[in-house]
Amino acid sequence: MRYRKFGKLDVMVSALGFGAMRLPTDGNPHNILEEEAIKMIRTAIDEGVNYVDTAYPYHGGNSEILTGKALKDGYREKVYLATKSPTWLIHNPEDFDRLLEEQLNKLQTDYIDFYLLHSLSQETWENVILKHKILERAEAAKSSGKIKYLGFSFHDQAEAFTTILDGYDKWDFCQIQYNYMDIENQAGMKGLKHAAAKGIGVVIMEPLLGGRLANPPADIKEILNENPVKYAPSEWALQWLWNQTEVSLVLSGMSNMEQVQENITAASRSGVGLLGDEDLKMIDRIRDRYNERVAIPCTGCSYCMPCPNHVEIPRNFELYNGSVIHDDIKGARHVYHNFFEEANRAAACIQCRICEDKCPQSIPISEWMPKVHQMLG
Repeated sequence: MRYRKFGKLDVMVSALGFGAMRLPTDGNPHNILEEEAIKMIRTAIDEGVNYVDTAYPYHGGNSEILTGKALKDGYREKVYLATKSPTWLIHNPEDFDRLLEEQLNKLQTDYIDFYLLHSLSQETWENVILKHKILERAEAAKSSGKIKYLGFSFHDQAEAFTTILDGYDKWDFCQIQYNYMDIENQAGMKGLKHAAAKGIGVVIMEPLLGGRLANPPADIKEILNENPVKYAPSEWALQWLWNQTEVSLVLSGMSNMEQVQENITAASRSGVGLLGDEDLKMIDRIRDRYNERVAIPCTGCSYCMPCPNHVEIPRNFELYNGSVIHDDIKGARHVYHNFFEEANRAAACIQCRICEDKCPQSIPISEWMPKVHQMLG
């Protein structure tokens, strides 16, 4: 296993972190196959992984419980344990402390090494974290020894990331969605470099874009096959991340022992500067090829918003484009039905065309919305 510096902290973390959000189940996402999952986590630790990441809502609340069991028998002392405060459940300052105590009990531990404020956005930053003085609560938890390091995970636009990162001078680390297709999405490459420049450790989530980069379309595979280095598509995505000095650690949500072994092998040969110029040009070609598959030329500028009928226009377009780019209609449908409020789906469009007058790309939005729903509905 290779190890990397974690920002300005006196900590060395394994290049690969174990993300406990996609553990093996019996088909019901809440029902983890306990014996297999524990074996996977312990095997990863035995092979040198020293960072295990979970969160309050993963697997319907059962991931923290399973992680606590996996870290018994001496394994807790071998790893840095990370979990996240469910910010959406914080309605007053006392909720932070209550939830932290609940998590410590579920994890069967006296302290959490890396504690994150989960899924921060501009809205939660202003209306939860600042409003309820949660940073002061977190500092008190650090002083009492219940948590060692404080950070946040992020899902919003780049401007919000800068606001949050620069809005508190005691962040120890942060966690962002980042992969070779997301260099300008959410925090993006600029956010990564900004955090690293401040000495803040950066944990990477969604390195394979929800698994999509591990199973590319045929034309992407053709580009990969031209390279004399024969990594699997998933390893190319991981090595691209590990090649960057600003990346502290890459999390992988592993679902079976085969993935554990493959990722450990990849991590064992990772390093900054491993990829050459031709390798990086190949990744650029792949990104360009993916982008050529985009069906709707939406830039996500949101000039079309707000929709008078509550349709989340850019989000619907992003999901549709993703399904086309990655040949993943099944995955897009799952998101459409499980993570979109019905009122925000494309089906709610009444073709009023108010949005079309505002669109800089002149997209015929009212014509696209029925097509989006037809594919994803």
